[in-house]
Amino acid sequence: MSLEDHRANNQTNESEICATIDPSEPKLFSARLFPHRSLTRRHFHLLLMVFSGASFISSLPFIFFGAWPVAGFMGLDILLFFLAFRANFKAARAYEDVCLTPFELLIAKVSVKGQRSEWRFNPAWVRLDREEHEEFGTQRLALVSHGRRLEIAGFLGPDEKAAFAGRFSRALAEAKRGPRFS
Repeated sequence: MSLEDHRANNQTNESEICATIDPSEPKLFSARLFPHRSLTRRHFHLLLMVFSGASFISSLPFIFFGAWPVAGFMGLDILLFFLAFRANFKAARAYEDVCLTPFELLIAKVSVKGQRSEWRFNPAWVRLDREEHEEFGTQRLALVSHGRRLEIAGFLGPDEKAAFAGRFSRALAEAKRGPRFS
């Protein structure tokens, strides 16, 4: 599966929060947003082995010339490399669920630690606020309702935010038109 396919699947998975909505209500939009990760665990292990091998080979001359403490510091580099990537993979556990029906907009944010926060809005009173930069693209997306703002899709890149905003804006406009009973 290509990286683009993986991203598309992650962003269009049926979100858990939609399960709390009446099944007879039509879902106009549903997405689960994940932070982008370009390195899989398998590739990380391969990268760690290559980095460890290069570090070991680089430390051999120092060991042979009697500067063996350098090898310890190179081992420390490997440990720091491992810990940095472990923190990166842990941060990938965070996600946001977005579910929109003609009567309700549900947002759920799940933190790295698994703490879940949920917000419910009436789609008729919500607007999507986009902060654009002419050089860098979409910088921020926020839902605004009754003077309060909720930032969404914060961990997506500018192009992904713009694509999400386009799809979500169309669905929000459809929700504001009201339900269709025909």
